[in-house]
Formats: sequence, structure tokens, C-alpha cells
Amino acid sequence: MSLYEVVDPSTGEHVKSYPTASDADTRSAVDSVASAHAAWSSRSIADRAVIVRRIGELHEERAAELGAIIVREMGKPLADATGEVEFSGSIYAYYADNAEALLADKPVELADGPGSAFIRPSSVGALLGIMPWNFPAYQVARFAAPNLVAGNTVLLKHAPQCPESAAVIAAIFAEAGVPEGVYVNVYATNEQIATIIADPAIRGVSLTGSERAGAAVAEIAGRNLKKCVLELGGSDPFIVLSSDDLDATVDAAITGRTDNTGQACNAAKRMVVIDGLYDEFVERFEARMLALDLGTPLSSERAAENLADQVSRAVAGGATLAIAGERNGAFFPPAVLSDVAPDNPVYYEELFGPVAQVYRAKDEADAIRIANDTPYGLGSYVFTTDGEQALRVANALDTGMVFINGVGLDAPELPFGGTKRSGFGRELGTLGIEEFLNRKLIRING
Repeated sequence: MSLYEVVDPSTGEHVKSYPTASDADTRSAVDSVASAHAAWSSRSIADRAVIVRRIGELHEERAAELGAIIVREMGKPLADATGEVEFSGSIYAYYADNAEALLADKPVELADGPGSAFIRPSSVGALLGIMPWNFPAYQVARFAAPNLVAGNTVLLKHAPQCPESAAVIAAIFAEAGVPEGVYVNVYATNEQIATIIADPAIRGVSLTGSERAGAAVAEIAGRNLKKCVLELGGSDPFIVLSSDDLDATVDAAITGRTDNTGQACNAAKRMVVIDGLYDEFVERFEARMLALDLGTPLSSERAAENLADQVSRAVAGGATLAIAGERNGAFFPPAVLSDVAPDNPVYYEELFGPVAQVYRAKDEADAIRIANDTPYGLGSYVFTTDGEQALRVANALDTGMVFINGVGLDAPELPFGGTKRSGFGRELGTLGIEEFLNRKLIRING
């Protein structure tokens, strides 16, 4: 049986298998991206940008096709899947439009002496991207778009359950005019990926995935003196301190928790509510969560089983559960956990699916304490009518991102990433393109 298989999570139907790469295949893939770098990086930034812009256009033109494939692979609603593809197109457009500015020489003002100096950004070579299943098009765009305009070449290993979208994305790159070897898709095993990371031809690696995968990649990369960027899990707090429209705040919390059926690293997973609003917020939040008809499965039956196990352990540990039914295959009903104490086995875990946790905070300081009491530090959400309080709390949160009075505000120009066990490095925005650059100093005397 192939490692790379499309299994429709809504039916359990096996759709198609793709052959796992042989060792010779992976060797050829590494050689291909390594040898293509010289010619690709020697092209002008403007020339590369034209091709990357076309990749974005093709994503928009083929959004319905690619969206349907994503639904088949990991189950998200079709509108969300096509929206993901279109958003991916905007990421390619952003880097194409801004490539020359982002990669321009940066003058250095000399303190003393004749002449001048500047920093010239340039590519580093062939890179490996290890991408997850929850956003098959978006994750590739975050990694590939900035690095291709920068002149790097990309070897892409996608999740085993998303081989069809991986193949279509590779075909889009080829159709857009990406030269052979500049972007290569490989259906590699974890063991083969370990060998690829260690290969001297690979100059850096980016992974979006679990803590376990991140630790394994970081260990191999560090042992071989390779830079890596890791975007791992998250247990993002949704902090409610005040509201002039509690229904709207509850709606934002619902959206933040259930987007992509709750399968997003930066989803709002823990609702931390000030004491004076807690009872009313939880009453409305639970009622709306349990009334939801998500209509879509988790990414697989195994994912639903894992979530069910976490919920069972939470209840056994003293938590109170409100749930809208029972698990059915890969379908998991919306649920809310309350009374989750620090000694509960799931208190420090990430729940990946439509299950929210609610916490009562005595005051602002207690809300910050609860929000930061997690091994993760990806994103966070702060809802308050007090602008000074919003910034004060944002400064105190130990996270890579803070969104104030809004959810779903991600954009191509905004850097994405976290701290603590959520990983390190950034994607998107000006910071995303700087992760895999050689910032070469050029000093001219006289």
C-alpha cells in the first residue's frame, strides 16, 4: 500500500493512491533543485516575479478544481477550500508585486572612513518544504512564493493524505513557466526526508506540522548546520475583557474556533473571559456552538478518534462537557469544555477540531496569566472596548501574533509565526522573505 493516498473523510472511500518515491527518485529530486538554482537565481527579480505572478493567477483560475480536490482529501467545506486557493493566489501576487522592493539593496551609513557600504540580499540555494494537510494550497504558497521570487529553488514534500493537490499545484507551477528543477514535488517517506535534510545540497528547511515532527526536523537540521523555520502547534487564547456587543463577540469566538472545522494551528481554542461577562458569554457561546451543523468531517477518522480520546481524558480529569451529539466516523460534533484545571491531562494540550475550552478570569492580570499558561505561543485574540488595555494586554502576551477585536484577519503582508513550542521563524510579509536569504555585505573603499 502506498503511503500517499486520497481517502475521502466524509465517506471513508479510497479514491486514489500515488507511488511513494524510491531512493533514486529522491536523489534525482535533490539533484534537480540543486542544479537548477544557478540559472534561476541569475534571472532578474522582475523576470522571476512575472512567473510567480502567473502562479497566483492560475490559482485563481483553477480555484474550483483545486478546491474540490482539497475537499476530497481533507474534508473542508467547498467554499472554504476555494477561498483558500484564492487567498493563496493573493500571496503569490503580493510577493510578485513587492519582490523588487523587498529584495533591494539596503545602504549602510558608515560611521567613519571613505567609500560606501550596502547589504545585498541574495538567494541561498535549494530549500526543502515539509507541508501539512490542513491547508494544502495556502501552506505551499506561504513557503514557495517568497523563496521563488528571491531566487531559491524548492523541493516540496506534502502530507501523505494530500497527494492529488500536491500534483495539481506542481502542474500549475509548470504551466506558469517555472523552469524544470526550480519547484519539485516529491512523495517521500519520513526516512527519506531525514536523508534529504542532511544532504549538503539542501541549504534550509521549513516545516509546518506537529511538535514531534518539528523536533525531529530541528535535530537533523541542527546536526547538519542547516537553518530551519518551524510553524508548529498552537492553543491560542481568545480573551474577552469587555464588549459593547456581546453577540458579535460570541460570533467571533465561534468563527475563530470552528474555521476549517477547528483544524487550524492559530484557531481560537481557549476562551478566557473576565468574571463579569463569563456566565453570559458561556451561556450564549455554548448555545450557538451546540446548535451548529458543521456538515463537514475532520481530516480523517483517526483525527476524530484522537480528539474523542482527548475529550474523554478531559472529562475523566474533572472537566465539564457540553456536546452536540456523538462522533460518527470522521464527523465530530461541536463541543465545549469548562472546569479544565491545570492538573487536567488536556490542560496543556492542543485540541484540533471543533472543541472549545472556556476559562473564567478574575481580572485582566488573571486573564493574561491563563492565556500565557501554555507551552504554545502562536497567536492570540483580545476583545475589549478599551484601546489602552488592548495594547497593554497585547504587550504582555507571550505569543507571536495578537489580533485585537477581530478574527480571520490574516493577510499576505502580515508575518505569521510563533514562539515557545509553537516554533520559530516567520512566514509571509517582509519577514517571510528574509528567512532564507544571504544578506551579503558589500563595502567599497574610496
